[in-house]
Amino acid sequence: MTAPAQVCAAVSQDELDRIARDMDLRFTVVDNQPGKCPDGAGGCFLSEIELRLPERLPQRFASEDLPIYFSLVARLQRVDSDLFEADLVNGDLHVLRPKRGARLEGGRTYRIKLWSAGHFYSAYYPMPNFYLAPAGLGARVIAATRPVVDPETGLETLPFVGPMTNEAKLATGSADDATTWRTPERAYALYARNGALAKPDVAILPTPATVKRLQGAPLDLRGGVRLRLAGADRGLLQTALNRLVASGVGGLDRGPELRIDVAPGAGLAAESYRIAATTAGIRIRAADAAGAGHALRSLAQQVAFEEGRLRPIEIADAPRLPFRGLHVDVARNFHSKAEILLLLEQMANYKLNRLHLHLGDDEGWRLEIKTLPELAQVGGFRCHDPSETRCLQPQLGAGPDGNGPVNGYYSQADYLEILGAATVRGIEVIPSFDMPGHSRAAIRSMEARYRRLSAAGDRAGAELYRLVEPTDKTRYRSIQNYDDNTLNVCLDSTYRFVDTVVGELATLHRAAGVPLKTYHIGADETAGAWSESPACKTLMASSGQEPKQLGAMFIEKVAASLAAKDIEVAGWSDGLGHTDAKKMPRAVQSNIWGSLFGGGVAEAHDHANRGWRTVISVPNVTYLDSPYAPDPMERGYDWPSRDSDTFKAFAFMPENLAANASVMQDLQSRGTRIDDKTPLRAGRRIEGLQGQIWSETVRSDDQVEYMLFPRLIALAERAWHKGDWEPAYTPGAAYAFGDGKVNQAALLQDWRRFASRMGVHQAFLDDAGIDYRLAPPGGRIEAGMLHANSEFPGTPIEYREGGGAWRSYTGPVAVKDAVELRTRSPNGRRASRAVPLGQ
Repeated sequence: MTAPAQVCAAVSQDELDRIARDMDLRFTVVDNQPGKCPDGAGGCFLSEIELRLPERLPQRFASEDLPIYFSLVARLQRVDSDLFEADLVNGDLHVLRPKRGARLEGGRTYRIKLWSAGHFYSAYYPMPNFYLAPAGLGARVIAATRPVVDPETGLETLPFVGPMTNEAKLATGSADDATTWRTPERAYALYARNGALAKPDVAILPTPATVKRLQGAPLDLRGGVRLRLAGADRGLLQTALNRLVASGVGGLDRGPELRIDVAPGAGLAAESYRIAATTAGIRIRAADAAGAGHALRSLAQQVAFEEGRLRPIEIADAPRLPFRGLHVDVARNFHSKAEILLLLEQMANYKLNRLHLHLGDDEGWRLEIKTLPELAQVGGFRCHDPSETRCLQPQLGAGPDGNGPVNGYYSQADYLEILGAATVRGIEVIPSFDMPGHSRAAIRSMEARYRRLSAAGDRAGAELYRLVEPTDKTRYRSIQNYDDNTLNVCLDSTYRFVDTVVGELATLHRAAGVPLKTYHIGADETAGAWSESPACKTLMASSGQEPKQLGAMFIEKVAASLAAKDIEVAGWSDGLGHTDAKKMPRAVQSNIWGSLFGGGVAEAHDHANRGWRTVISVPNVTYLDSPYAPDPMERGYDWPSRDSDTFKAFAFMPENLAANASVMQDLQSRGTRIDDKTPLRAGRRIEGLQGQIWSETVRSDDQVEYMLFPRLIALAERAWHKGDWEPAYTPGAAYAFGDGKVNQAALLQDWRRFASRMGVHQAFLDDAGIDYRLAPPGGRIEAGMLHANSEFPGTPIEYREGGGAWRSYTGPVAVKDAVELRTRSPNGRRASRAVPLGQ
């Protein structure tokens, strides 16, 4: 629903500014198991807004002057307050206002209890930037609700969110939920169990297939190498060569010979390579430029580790999976071109070869389409404009002014630069605008276009790209609480819109010299849409279809249109699964996002058995915007997972999905069983693995890096290299937690090798300017002695007593006062968040 009409404010703009500056507001999660939920709903939580008005209010102040807009990413069920009420505007945007006749007093504190569906397990689930927007005045953010960056950690904090310290009330959402918070004591036990080896001999990640040390003196590369290149375009290797020079090689025109031979059909598979480094020089052999680039980046890692003096070594390597991807959502919250370029370089370093760029969703459209300028000019921004003529509604705590890093879009020149940077790194860009659901940004932008052209008298032009039908009386709510986010799949103008967008994308790719090979349509649907659409009723009357079949019809039509343009269709597995395989093109990419414990295994095998390119994107482990650990101070959406740490990503088995039940617990931290009820047929396989970062809770570029690294490196390890502890796929096999079918000792030994290398790679990430997550230390106190450990070996640990100065921890030390612990980056520039021990 939309907010009721407001009378003009009684206060002036200056007075409103002072109220927004001086009032205090606190949001506290009170209980994730509050007992009986409103209306008998299953699963809810209780929160409280504490509102303190300034001591001195303007004499003309009236209750109408205090509409507070805020984002709540949960369905609000009930408001308990004698003086306040709240309404849903749309999506997660709500408005809290005094009830009619309420008299508010300066200096008073008011408490409003909110009952909402689901659970808030993190202090980063509440969204910032509550704002005041009385009619007739400019909207103003309540200053107390702005996010603040901690200068020690560089991490965003939300000072207006109350502390979450009661584990009994806040850690679980049901009686059978076994989740516990990762306290320092529990982290200590975990890190001690996982362990780590001493400094490694080889530091290359992902782990090469085979490595052999050779005899001979080290090869001193600090003075440079003489490059000899045969069979490859140097332009396609230049960024990898730059990486080699940055690793400590003094140049490319003098010194020992570096010979690179690229010869297709020379007995090497696609992307594979061989390195032989002897006292005489270095030779690289590869079947293609991609393999040569991988070789150079592996070499660069080892050269940097050995500080420019490379001991003789022989490496043979090849990828496990042909598709190794990263999905980056820039639609919910925007992320800069500079960040995408930085990520492309790290993707190349860790041998990822697909960037799935999510450019359009409900909350934003992030690419300039010149035929349809409103898409970026309106859909690229969120602000307080109820008409949505200038911008979209300020969802996800965006604030009212349309500024800030969550807003913006890529110009076509920006996109061409991204394509160019990806191409020279051997990475394919897969653009995506979600449809037919999750399309609110497109819909509202095209409505703004409709109003502009209609006002100019061009009614025919206005209708040309309209995506909704004004006479459609269908009522629905998407999972994200929108009632207007789904394209009308029965309108010709919808397909004209899709063709126009894809046409401009294809033109941009051609201009960059790389054809648009794959387009991801999303394929998300919205239950209940289209049932009352006149256009759909006419279509259904002639075709005999039902509303629930229309989504599949849309996907099939768009897929056929893409295939006619020689573009492969990609989509999320649930929407694709509703289609008739006979009506789909032969080439289809399906991103499997069903939960491992909820049918995802059968879905993955079913889609692979259809002959589709099947890319594992299951939320349990590949959704990298989920919290690293079950801790209220870790950010991220936790519906996919509450503990997606680096070890969990490392232990994932993408080609034997059911086997993950042996080592992975479900969302409630319970062991369970997975049966392979839909086996892979002979000759079918899993084609790829993709990590996802969705950006609902990720509001800045440094938060992107925190959520991705280091666990993306572990996922890249599993995409490139198969662990020798992974059991071979057996059709129809069943696995259960702790059943011993996965060799736990071998898994831990492999992890220790990986962790020792990650201790080295943290310094590499420092050098690249990556704000990766520093896991807080584990710790315990025994007999007055502090013992501490870290996730990766060599990570500096610091401690302090009683709030005093930080000291380096080098081994067990006597302590007497309250202790806090933190880790520090190898370069000393950043610290993890501090964790209290034994409090």
